[in-house]
Amino acid sequence: MITESQFQQEIELIINNALREDVGPGDYSSLACIPSDAMGKAKLLVKDTGIIAGIAFAQMVFKKVDPEMIFTPLLHDGDKVKYGEIAFYISGRSQSILKAERLVLNAMQRMSAIATKTNQFVEKLSGTKTQILDTRKTTPGIRALEKWAVKIGGGVNHRFALYDMIMLKDNHIDFAGGVNNAIIKTKKFLSDSNLDLKIIVEARNLDEIKEIMKNEGIYRILIDNFDFETTRKAVELIGDYCQTESSGGITLETAPLYAACGVDFISSGALTHSVYNMDLSLKAVK
Repeated sequence: MITESQFQQEIELIINNALREDVGPGDYSSLACIPSDAMGKAKLLVKDTGIIAGIAFAQMVFKKVDPEMIFTPLLHDGDKVKYGEIAFYISGRSQSILKAERLVLNAMQRMSAIATKTNQFVEKLSGTKTQILDTRKTTPGIRALEKWAVKIGGGVNHRFALYDMIMLKDNHIDFAGGVNNAIIKTKKFLSDSNLDLKIIVEARNLDEIKEIMKNEGIYRILIDNFDFETTRKAVELIGDYCQTESSGGITLETAPLYAACGVDFISSGALTHSVYNMDLSLKAVK
């Protein structure tokens, strides 16, 4: 997994690029009608229900735009919210508040939606050993925000990108000439490159699981698109050889059934690619 320092660098890149994209040479709407020394105050109004996420990110954005702004949080990331609650107040130069407004709202609306959906899976899996994982099926350019939201919702981050974990999926296996070849070549590459990365291998059937288990040093087997009965057999077959992960179209309704098969993790791309933004508004306080 990436380090905390690497993660913070990703967040900084997101903020800088988003402000470049949105503000460009200047917020001419505000510059045109609001004096540069005008002071104001605004509140983040919740107009939905779910799990709030992105409050800490919002504070980073406001600080980046104008370090003199005063951020007063009333809620915290991960809190359950309902319509009418106020997440925070922000006060300072009116131009600065407006410059940051859209980035804060865009990020928090999406992060809150992801955190809410993740928390729904967490609640469905309550009482089991199974944890919910995200995937790399994220919006290009803001992966760090979306994975941050998954953690806020109670989920667990999978690998961040292609560089922090080995994951041999069906195409890798087919291009490499089979499961064993893929694993052998991977181990040689890691050794030659002096890299210490965990290895996950996807299995499409029980025979591939048996092939994988002929090798040492596998961190997790991805049991992909198995039905419940075959998943249960796979978990029994794998035993304590390594961790297990189920994936492939798993929904809120079917997640508990896969958990009952004994898998350690369930991964779902839907956490990040199939959510509806939480309704939030930044309103001026008069």
